[in-house]
Amino acid sequence: MKINVAVIGASGYSGLELVRLLSQHPQVKITAVTSERYAGQPLEQLYPSLMPRLNIPLEPLQPEKIVRKADFIFTALPHKEAMEVIPFFMENKKRVVDLSADFRFKDRRLYEKWYQKHSAPKLLASAVYGLPELNRARIKSARLVANPGCYPTSALIPLLPLMREGLIAHAGIIVDSKSGVSGAGRSAHVTSLFCEVSESFKAYSVARHRHQPEIEEQLSLAAKKPLAITFVPHLVPMNRGILSTIYTDLIKPLILDEVRAVFKKHYGKENFVRIFPDGLLPQTGWVRGSNYCDFGFVLDGRKKLIIISAIDNLVKGAAGQAIQNMNIMLGIKEETALEQIAIYP
Repeated sequence: MKINVAVIGASGYSGLELVRLLSQHPQVKITAVTSERYAGQPLEQLYPSLMPRLNIPLEPLQPEKIVRKADFIFTALPHKEAMEVIPFFMENKKRVVDLSADFRFKDRRLYEKWYQKHSAPKLLASAVYGLPELNRARIKSARLVANPGCYPTSALIPLLPLMREGLIAHAGIIVDSKSGVSGAGRSAHVTSLFCEVSESFKAYSVARHRHQPEIEEQLSLAAKKPLAITFVPHLVPMNRGILSTIYTDLIKPLILDEVRAVFKKHYGKENFVRIFPDGLLPQTGWVRGSNYCDFGFVLDGRKKLIIISAIDNLVKGAAGQAIQNMNIMLGIKEETALEQIAIYP
C-alpha cells in the first residue's frame, strides 16, 4: 500500500525536485501539491518536464484539506510561512519534513536574531535536524524533521566528524562556498537575471548570510561549546551545485591516512557520501542531479587541513535529502528514489 504524500509549495525549484523524485518512488503516491500563485493549473502545464507522469492540479494551501489527503507532508515554503501551518499538521498526527529554516535552530533567540519572531517555539525542542548520516537514529523516530540548508549540508558533512573526534581547532574555521543561481529560488530578482549573472562571479551576504548561524550552532553542539566561523558565499553563473572550500587547523599534526581513517569511520558505509582518493577533488558536475555529497582533502603542511566538498543544492541540499529523511522516518530503504547517478557532462 502506497503512502499518500503532499508537497506544500510545489511550484518552486525545491518543490519541483520533490515532485520529480517522488514521482519515481515506488511506495509513494502524490495526492496534493500546492501553490498560491498557480492554483488551478495542472502541475504538468507549469512544468512540462513532468509529462506524463503527474496529472494533478495545483491547489491553494488549505491545511484542513491537506490533512485529509495526505499522511506525510513536505513543506517547501518560505521562512515564516512554514511555521504558520506545521503546528496544524502536527496536531493532526502527520509527519513532516520542513525545507525552510523555521525549525532548524534549537536556540529560539538565535533564529529570531537572523529571521523573525517564531510563532511555534514549542516545536523547536522536538524537531530533529535532518542530516541523515549524522542524526539517523533520531530522525527515525521524529515526527518533524528540519531539512538542513544547502550551504550547511556542504560544510557540516565533512566538518562534524572532525569536530566530534576533537581533531580540529574551534577557532579559525573558514567556509568559502560557491552556489549556482537556483539557490536563490524561482522568484524574479534583478540580481538573478541572466544579464546580471552571466559572465560574472560575486560574493554576497558576507558575514551576514543566514546559513552561517546554522552551521555555527551545529558545530557548537558537536564541540560542546560556542564557536564562530567565517562564512563567505558566492554566486556562480551556473544553474545548480555548491562547491565549498573549507579551511581548518588540526589540533595536532596528522598525515592524510589518519584523516582518511576518521572519515571512513563515520562514512565508510554511507551510500550518499563519497570520500575522494588522494589527488582527486570534487566538482559540481560530478554530483549534478544526484543525492551525493562528495569531498576530498589536502594537507597544507602538517596542521592545515583544506577540504573541498560538492553537492547539488536542489537534491542533497534540499529535495533529495528531504526524501532521504522521509525514507528513514517511514522505515523505507533509505536509497529509494535517490539512486540516480549524476548528470555529466
